[in-house]
Amino acid sequence: MIKILKNLNPYKWVVLAVVLLVFGQSMAELFLPTLMADIIDNGVVKGDIPYIWRIGGWMLLVSAIGAVAAVFASFYSSQAAMGLGRDLRQKVFKHVSQFSLQEFDEVGTASLITRTTNDITQVQQVVIMMLRMVISAPIMLVGGVIMAVSKDAQLSLVIIGAMPVLAIAILLILKYGMPLFQEVQKRLDGLNLVVRENLTGIRVIRAFNREPEEKERLQKANRELADVSIKVNKVMAFLMPVMMLVMNMTVVAVIWFGGIRINNGAMQIGDLMAFIQYVMMIMFALVMASFMFVMVPRAAVSAKRINEVLEMKPAFADDGTAKADRARGTLEFEDVTFYYPGAEEPALSNISFTAKPGEITALIGGTGSGKSTLVNLVPRFYDVKSGTIRVNGVDIREASQQEIRSKIGFVPQKSVLFTGTIADNIRFGKQDATQAEMEHAASIAQATEFIDQIKGGYAAEIEQGGSNLSGGQKQRLSIARALIRKPDLYIFDDSFSALDFKTDAKLRRALKDETRNATVLLVAQRVSTVVDADRIIVLEKGKMVGMGTHEELLKSNEVYREIALSQLSEEEIA
Repeated sequence: MIKILKNLNPYKWVVLAVVLLVFGQSMAELFLPTLMADIIDNGVVKGDIPYIWRIGGWMLLVSAIGAVAAVFASFYSSQAAMGLGRDLRQKVFKHVSQFSLQEFDEVGTASLITRTTNDITQVQQVVIMMLRMVISAPIMLVGGVIMAVSKDAQLSLVIIGAMPVLAIAILLILKYGMPLFQEVQKRLDGLNLVVRENLTGIRVIRAFNREPEEKERLQKANRELADVSIKVNKVMAFLMPVMMLVMNMTVVAVIWFGGIRINNGAMQIGDLMAFIQYVMMIMFALVMASFMFVMVPRAAVSAKRINEVLEMKPAFADDGTAKADRARGTLEFEDVTFYYPGAEEPALSNISFTAKPGEITALIGGTGSGKSTLVNLVPRFYDVKSGTIRVNGVDIREASQQEIRSKIGFVPQKSVLFTGTIADNIRFGKQDATQAEMEHAASIAQATEFIDQIKGGYAAEIEQGGSNLSGGQKQRLSIARALIRKPDLYIFDDSFSALDFKTDAKLRRALKDETRNATVLLVAQRVSTVVDADRIIVLEKGKMVGMGTHEELLKSNEVYREIALSQLSEEEIA
């Protein structure tokens, strides 16, 4: 929590204002019982009506000052807490955006969402309470004790006897509640994970009639969260009754012993009533403190989870300064080996090849052969274990990630579109693109035909994830998004799989002229897609088992020939 609270530094003047306002409010509340005692002892008992009006006026003024201070204290504490939450979300998001895919795999997207939303909200709520109660409770406690002792020192022994009971109750509740708070956040992560998977995979779930099983899975995660939450609330439910019992028993004891002292002439009625109010203030301060003891540990769990993200260092540093402009349009792999985190076997071993401008380098191989892994290394989504990757003649570790990625037009295996218009999604690759550039990119990607048929054309809205478009339409928009950048290196990670053969052939013909001055790295499952490539790299179990043209590999490479025969007849191959 201390690390998180350091982020309140920009709001130090607001926090100072809250401290002063809460101090003023507390002083006003502590002064009121003394004024009330004075009215009773010197006004009501003596029948002095003008005195009652005069002191009553002072009480109204003090109450008004306290009320105004309370309103402004609430306003400024909310301002500081909400500002802290906003800054934390921005800080976490900015930090997460620097992560490699390795960190995303390690923490999990569902957990990152929970930490950025629910956990930060928990911290916000506690900061509001802390700014009010952490300042107010000690003042009310100490001030109440001082004022109570000033009224009657002997009667104050009743308060001293009640405090240990409250302290023991609070400590016992904390002991059993803290582990449960941690479990609640973990179960919340699990629930978010199930909900996210169900919402993103709804088509697959419905296609396989898995709704009942997924409902049961969600119910299980929801039930687990509810069970732990109920346990927490059962523990916390003891707090308020214990507090109220101790408070009321203390008041009864004060009235009992106070009555005896009044009867003996050692105390006045007004002082006893003021003493009762000070006892209530002291007990209420302890109740507020107990709530803080409950809320702070829960927020501390959330703060720890937020700090885990903020303290997580990216797997590799983005400290390169070189410009990727030495040999434009070239891509070179030199003895590259890569392991996924925690893996015993390499995903890629000793990969070496060089691609030049105007050339198409295709990757082909069975499932799990390392094709997508290889292309993910080029934009430096992961860092190589050994070897060197050069883009435009520069080692990608010597240039910044932004510099390298600015030279790449990347079309991922799974087409990802964003909410907005078709134009927004194409311009995602180049924000200042003109209408002519956008239409040209769409034409090359063979997207013009379906865009013209959609109501609104380029201004047509795309729903979340592109759910109102077909797989082929999403792929073509993803390709147009990469083409509009006019990069030095195009990466197509199995990006033609949803296209029919006719559209695939037309797209590849159009790409030849468009990519004349750039390198094309193409991952494909279909032999017909790679048949015209200048260089075909055959991968098997992360290793290069062949490299050459279509004709050369048919003659010399058994793996490639098997792939070709599984898709084409002998006559088509001949």
